[in-house]
Amino acid sequence: MRFHSLGHLLESTPCELGVTEWEHVSQLDVMAFAGATRAREWIHTDPVRAAEEGPFGGPVVHGFLTLALATHFQTQLLELPPNLVGINYGINKARFPSPVPVGSRVRSSGRLAGAEALDGGAQLAVVLTYERDGDNKPPCVVEVVSRVVPVTP
Repeated sequence: MRFHSLGHLLESTPCELGVTEWEHVSQLDVMAFAGATRAREWIHTDPVRAAEEGPFGGPVVHGFLTLALATHFQTQLLELPPNLVGINYGINKARFPSPVPVGSRVRSSGRLAGAEALDGGAQLAVVLTYERDGDNKPPCVVEVVSRVVPVTP
């Protein structure tokens, strides 16, 4: 959803933000995440072993890689005017109700659950509910807290 000003953002709360585009999560994505975070567990990084020994019949995406898509999804859903920038502030709650098999497509719907004015900016709470193509159970539900602050255009 496009917001034209800080006031528009604050007065629109709460509101539905829509649904993002689908994102494919590949084995290459998983391997890059494993390298960057040192999280090299075989259930994610060894497709053969994960298929033979793992509980999901193949490799699954790291829960925190799934969570890391929150920034990308929130940027698609929350269009700020050029004089404002969003900064990650934290997470109130995150859950991973179902796994994401490597090779899946995921997207998110979003809801602006809260916005509070702060010194020329605002603190936002956005609830993201992920969806995996072909599965009814969300792989991730997270409440992301962001600060929106003014910048010089």
